[in-house]
Amino acid sequence: MPRSLLFVLSLLFFAAHISAKPLLDMVDIEGERENQLVGYGLVVGLAGSGDKNQVRFAAQSLNNMLQQFGVQMDENNLPRARNVAAVAVTASLSTTTGVGQTLDVTITSLGDAKSLHGGTLMLTPLYGVDGEVYALAQGNIIVGGINASGSNGSSVTVNVPTAGLIPGGAIVEREIPQDALQPELVMHLKQPNYKTARNTVLAINDVFGPGVAQAHSQSRIVVGAPLDPNQRITFLSMLQDVDVDTGRLTPKIVFNSRTGTVVMNDEVRVKTAAVSHGNITITIAEQQGISQPIAPFTNGTTEKFNSSAIEVSQDKSNMMLWPEGTSLQEIVNAINALGATPSELMSILIALDNADAIDGELVVI
Repeated sequence: MPRSLLFVLSLLFFAAHISAKPLLDMVDIEGERENQLVGYGLVVGLAGSGDKNQVRFAAQSLNNMLQQFGVQMDENNLPRARNVAAVAVTASLSTTTGVGQTLDVTITSLGDAKSLHGGTLMLTPLYGVDGEVYALAQGNIIVGGINASGSNGSSVTVNVPTAGLIPGGAIVEREIPQDALQPELVMHLKQPNYKTARNTVLAINDVFGPGVAQAHSQSRIVVGAPLDPNQRITFLSMLQDVDVDTGRLTPKIVFNSRTGTVVMNDEVRVKTAAVSHGNITITIAEQQGISQPIAPFTNGTTEKFNSSAIEVSQDKSNMMLWPEGTSLQEIVNAINALGATPSELMSILIALDNADAIDGELVVI
């Protein structure tokens, strides 16, 4: 085989390898999921930054906790300690997490506490949606925000001092009930795509044999799997090594209407269109012409060609030109350079999308 052909084949193989991704990185397996836990607790040890006197439930919760230790308080004269704050405690419990393992928990103030810095969460049960206790949380809170106030009422707040984390702060006391193993393993593509679903089925069947995997939709793939737990783990480990060509995904433009931030990938392009918004005009036009031979009296041939240009103007004083197919990022940069507000930029992008002039999907958040 010629060296040039070997070189081309090696390049094609390398390109195909680059575009492939591990199967289990692209899918979610049905039944393997996170479950939300929530609880109500008290944070103590705050340096006067806890709930104020107006928050009654913090004092009632402190009284209830003290009664568990044999301390009786007058219901009409509950303590108003400023070093205590009522908080919500949340965590996520996976179906694969066992009893005795730890979870990271998030602590959020429920009252008017100024800061949770330096506080300690008292023992708090975490409940699932079924009302059962699945974990117990307790520990010192890590807060990334700072709040400082002066005697004249002035204050400075950096980030969010009323929310914090306790890494490994909850211990699992109950596991999520597991369903009986089914002869079929259901997988859902994280990014639904018809070609990706087809390539996934072909890649699995190429390893395990025809008919093992079937695509029921652009996102749902059903795979026959062994019922024996040990064999099933081996089967999943083999699936983990299967590489799949993802195919071409739909380009997306994500626009944040509040900040004017535009995020897109490098495959987003524009088509022929003209948009006029206020004093800003965008024109993407095609031009036709004929290319002539380089020199006279030669055997060169004439060829027709299409060229395009994009015109952006404001008050007839600014003009910019690009060929059709220019990335949308360049157009956005030009519009921003003309002083367009985020709302004007969003209106222009929506108009281009409605005119089918954007090769991609526009997502406004």
